[in-house]
Amino acid sequence: MEDLEERLLEYETAGEFLVDIKKKFGRRDKKMVKVAELKRLEQEERTMEEFVQEFRRVTRRSGYKERSLVEEFK
Repeated sequence: MEDLEERLLEYETAGEFLVDIKKKFGRRDKKMVKVAELKRLEQEERTMEEFVQEFRRVTRRSGYKERSLVEEFK
């Protein structure tokens, strides 16, 4: 951040800047999105089997460990 403030980093376009940001922080964003999606997940009108399938889909790449997943599932 200091480099940017001191104008030591220069980008020709905003696109170049965004590509650089995505390279540095993109993986974290995916995990954060998965965690947020997991926290909002509810069974609603689905059967238990449908809910479990959706829960498993959402947990992929969330970074949660088994014990944490049990807590979220409850």
